[in-house]
Amino acid sequence: MNPETPQQLLDRAAALQRRGRTADAAAAYQHLLALRPDFADGWYDLGFVLRQLGRYEDALTAYDRALANNVSAPEEVHLNRAVIYADHLRRDGEAQAELEAAAALNPGYAPAWLNLGNLHEEHGDRDAAVQCYERIMPAPGAVYPDYRLEALARVLRLRRPAAAADPLLKAAQQAADGARGVDPVSLSNLFYSLGEAYDEIGDYTRAFSMFSQANNLVRKAGPAYSPHTVEVLVADAVKSFPAPSATGASSAIGVDAGRGPQPLFICGMFRSGSTLFEQVLSSHSKIVAGGELSLLSRLAARSGARSLSDFAALSDARARHLAQQYCDELLKLFPQSAPGARYVCDKRPDNFMLIGLIKKLFPTAKIIHTVRQPLDNCLSVYFQHIDQRFAGYASDLADTAHYFGQYRKMMAHWKQVFGADIIDVDYDQFVIAPEPMIRDALTLIGLEYESACMNFHQRRNTVKTASYWQVREPLYRKSSGRWRNYTGHLAPLIAALKDAGVNDIQDAN
Repeated sequence: MNPETPQQLLDRAAALQRRGRTADAAAAYQHLLALRPDFADGWYDLGFVLRQLGRYEDALTAYDRALANNVSAPEEVHLNRAVIYADHLRRDGEAQAELEAAAALNPGYAPAWLNLGNLHEEHGDRDAAVQCYERIMPAPGAVYPDYRLEALARVLRLRRPAAAADPLLKAAQQAADGARGVDPVSLSNLFYSLGEAYDEIGDYTRAFSMFSQANNLVRKAGPAYSPHTVEVLVADAVKSFPAPSATGASSAIGVDAGRGPQPLFICGMFRSGSTLFEQVLSSHSKIVAGGELSLLSRLAARSGARSLSDFAALSDARARHLAQQYCDELLKLFPQSAPGARYVCDKRPDNFMLIGLIKKLFPTAKIIHTVRQPLDNCLSVYFQHIDQRFAGYASDLADTAHYFGQYRKMMAHWKQVFGADIIDVDYDQFVIAPEPMIRDALTLIGLEYESACMNFHQRRNTVKTASYWQVREPLYRKSSGRWRNYTGHLAPLIAALKDAGVNDIQDAN
């Protein structure tokens, strides 16, 4: 049998990649590159699939080889390396260097300026972020390509107008109204920013219209929300983790406490205050902010389990092994935390779906559950661009209401199973009287109160969620009861929440 030629290997690798057989595609690219080590585009493609596989250091090496072999469009390679450093390895200094290298190679390369601006936002540097975005904004009246729409949306969010006559607001509205044939995601982000701007100046009717147009665009991008899938998941949790499992859990968590910090899980609905409470807790000397980590979901996929019943059936030895893998990866991400920290926060909100797995791996783990008034929570989800792949319900108020009802059922079950190991933090009560809730949460995890927790907004740490500007302000109450500004639009949401079994809804009239 004749061996495959390099071109045949390249075609096969690309076909495997298109079919989602990522590991097989990586092997094919590696075979190709053993024959053609100078093939720059092959190294680029290998870096891409290795990143998909979560092999981030190997992906960086592959991208390095692409650059060494004079790959075409090297700025794209630097951008991909920056994303790995920033999003997966939490090495923001190296991410910034890669983005600056990309911009130096191609000063008009919009993705580099967008990502660099976003990095500055995560660090709390508003002026530096705006300067990056303004580099790729054309003159007023010019056509706005996709990336420039995105830059305009971000500048509008950072420089909120004080009145409808504001020139930036007018330019943004004109750009949105005149957009044709552009990327719907970029256009949706401009509509989200317009919604925020009109909300800020008190034009709530127009704000709701902007948010609705944004969500219509996001929803078309798919995939569609499946109520049945979520209902099956919740039913599977109830069946797989009955109340007796609270006393039947493994006694060994598989974690060498001397090697590094333990995970502290914060979860709940998106937009329920989890980022704020993480910022508060991580102002404590023994707690590190980890942000929305993907470790648990990746671990779940790696475990081979296909359902929550499979997680419940994990042997103690397998659970210990997976728990140790989690902690090893946590230590790689946050090596600087090892000397003094007791905890690293994992605040991915939808981990509430995996509390059974959390308690299987870490039976002594405590769960901080952030909650919020239903109408405010659902509206806040609808007013924020949340990736449709992870939150397909977020672009439709009826879908959001259905999901909220299922989330309530899931949390009610976990509380029945795990009892005092789950503590609620009510956002609306927290902004009124924060210190008692901080003390309760710290007591739950065995730490003494520190006054620095009340000065959370003064920190200059990196915050990698949509709330990175809110948590840099002192506590405010304007988001509580925000639903009252939109009472004329809420009848369908209220009806859908009641249909979903959510009855503690304040009268919207």
